[in-house]
Amino acid sequence: MGRFTMGRLLLAGLAILASGGCASLQGALGGEPRPVVVPADAPPELDFLVARDLELDGELEPALEAYQRALGKDPDSTELLRKVAELSARAGRLEDAVAYAERAYALDSADRSTRLFLGTLYRFLKDPARVEQVLREPGGMPFDPDAALLLYGTLSEAQRYAEAKEVARWLIANEPDGLRGWFALADAEEKLGDPAAAEKTLREALLEHPGEPTIYGAIARGRRDRGDREGEITVYREILAFEPDHQATLLALAEALIQAERLAEAIPVLAQVERAHPNDLRTVLRLGFLEFEVRDYAAARGHFERALALNPEQHEVRYFLGVTLRRLDLSEEAIAAFDQVPETHERFPEARTQIAGIYEKRGEYARAIAEVERARSHGEARPLDLYVASLRSRAGDFEGALAFLQGLLETSPDDAELLYNIGVIHGEAKRGDEALRWMEKALEKQPDHAGALNYIGYSWAEKGTNLDRAEEYITRALQIRPDDGYITDSLAWVYYMRAQALGGSGRSRDARELLERAIRELERANELTGGDPVISEHMGDVYLSLGLKERALQSYEEALALEPRDDEQPELRQKHERLRRELGRP
Repeated sequence: MGRFTMGRLLLAGLAILASGGCASLQGALGGEPRPVVVPADAPPELDFLVARDLELDGELEPALEAYQRALGKDPDSTELLRKVAELSARAGRLEDAVAYAERAYALDSADRSTRLFLGTLYRFLKDPARVEQVLREPGGMPFDPDAALLLYGTLSEAQRYAEAKEVARWLIANEPDGLRGWFALADAEEKLGDPAAAEKTLREALLEHPGEPTIYGAIARGRRDRGDREGEITVYREILAFEPDHQATLLALAEALIQAERLAEAIPVLAQVERAHPNDLRTVLRLGFLEFEVRDYAAARGHFERALALNPEQHEVRYFLGVTLRRLDLSEEAIAAFDQVPETHERFPEARTQIAGIYEKRGEYARAIAEVERARSHGEARPLDLYVASLRSRAGDFEGALAFLQGLLETSPDDAELLYNIGVIHGEAKRGDEALRWMEKALEKQPDHAGALNYIGYSWAEKGTNLDRAEEYITRALQIRPDDGYITDSLAWVYYMRAQALGGSGRSRDARELLERAIRELERANELTGGDPVISEHMGDVYLSLGLKERALQSYEEALALEPRDDEQPELRQKHERLRRELGRP
């Protein structure tokens, strides 16, 4: 419609090249771009060419003005009307866009581009009746597959799902090589609350398009959205059965396994991705962190080191490399890794605290305190304050540690955590009665302080006194912190001490039942803590009471391998040596 044609556009372009008129065309020939002034009597093709050039340069408003000038010269051009409508919509002038598009449609109601664009505008206006008016043929069906998809979306948004399904079926029939109709039909069935029908539709689509990963992906997403994580995993494995190296599926499977907390299974899946893309930093890092989570520290170390080789500025990774090396008992290497975390990084205080922990384990308390002070210099935090006090106490400066904490208490007299830690350092100084008195003060301020409840309960259990109340206190502490391995160990020790009392009174059957409960709690405590010498010693004591001497010896040896502090476990080496001699071990 109208006199505007592409042929005339090409002729206008040649004329512009001859006269040096168009800015970007002139630039393409080596000159500098310059503004173009189009004479008022120039043909619309010239305005169009200038408008198109401005549009390509991202100058939306000048381009729209140029298209409108062209339209003023050729008002019956459906192409110009549609172009002005498109740019008006992009400029946010939706009413203008609709008006121009409706004029184009009135001039040529059979033009598919105009019909689709006008239908899109009506859909944006949430006017399904007018969408149907321009997209449906007299018989009621859409005029082509693109119109069907647009109509399907409109009906679906209007929650007219039964009608949407009919359009989807039409699309399947009229686009036999495509997938859009199948996906639309499955989507409608899902929205109708029939996920089984949706998956059945997608399985039918697979019969027409065997091995199509996007269909499998839709089935997997449907299962995931329904909370069927295991079903999602099964679908990914279906894909991999015929396309074992499909990277997107491998990554999706790994993510699903991680979300299902099946980390050990996710690792070999990501390792397969890594083999195909050995320098993909994201995969290398994910493997490292997964291996760290499952405590495969040797493998995690390798991946963290590779990640740092690919990008040495990843100080978060460097911090975790240090933690990993520490778990591997490679303390010097760990210190070297932590030392490379710069002061400007948020992990710096934690890195220095980790170094302090290494020195503390060696008994080098002065060096440990110096490291914690470096951490505190980058933003004081109460846990670091408490750690400094504990280190001072262990270094033999009980009075200094106590004065430090009491100084903090003056400004925070109701701080239960401070009261608890004052109790702890009294306990470390072998002032048990004072320690319990401070723990009671902590509970007065905060009755649900799990640490204080556990400390009092375990102290009673160690002495074999107040065992019923000890169990009550420790059980309350576990309700507050159910995944705390050390509180779990305390509960096991209460069971052990109660068993000793029952065994001494001739109730051996009841005693054995308590000892077996103690073992179950100790196994859980060991899992929660990742291994602790006190827990291993307790396991040895319980096994010994059960008459399982070989297992007791093994537990004592595990405790010794974890490098216990003699002041905390003074009898461990004697128990180990005595049992070794009893069993005739060299």
